[in-house]
Amino acid sequence: MTFWEFLFSRGDDFVELGGQHILIVGASLVLATIVGVGLAMLVYRAPAFRELTLAVASVIFTIPSFALLVLLISPLGLSTVNVLVVLTLYGVLPILRNAVVGLRGTDPAALESAKGIGLTPAQQFWNVRVPLAWPVILAGLRVASLMLIAIATLGYTVLGPGYGEFIFTGLYRVGTPVALNLVIAGLLGVVLVGVLSEALFTILRRLTVPQSLS
Repeated sequence: MTFWEFLFSRGDDFVELGGQHILIVGASLVLATIVGVGLAMLVYRAPAFRELTLAVASVIFTIPSFALLVLLISPLGLSTVNVLVVLTLYGVLPILRNAVVGLRGTDPAALESAKGIGLTPAQQFWNVRVPLAWPVILAGLRVASLMLIAIATLGYTVLGPGYGEFIFTGLYRVGTPVALNLVIAGLLGVVLVGVLSEALFTILRRLTVPQSLS
């Protein structure tokens, strides 16, 4: 059986696993964004807390993803929740770091102009600082998305969803005629999800970032 014949015969599974992969990555990216941007807003003006927060996020990021999945089996079991927590933890660092850079890098002249027209500190933050930081924050989200798409394949080792099922099933069945087709199908699915992510972020950037900030 050729690869394309295999893919056609497993088309329903391919689409279903793709939907699972997109959902787990999307959910974890939303949670990581809430945590990362929220923390950045709290610590970007406090050097000590900022460095501590980035250090903790960096330490978590250095833990091998497979090891973290295994460590969380005890409290979370072999489950999608385990994968969701791990992906969220890994997604925080690039989002947090970019959000801090973006919020701290606001042009002082823009803030002075906002202050000069009578905007309150809260208005300056939401109407000036956040919009100017958005392109940098969006870049962090884009990087985090691609990273999580790849890491999500490891989720199948704890019975998580997504294209890891094809990849790891193929690896477990090395030596059989279908093994290579399974692995290639899983890799193809991951690549397609990555392409979709890039396309969506490109559209989002064009819709939300003014030409002057591009």
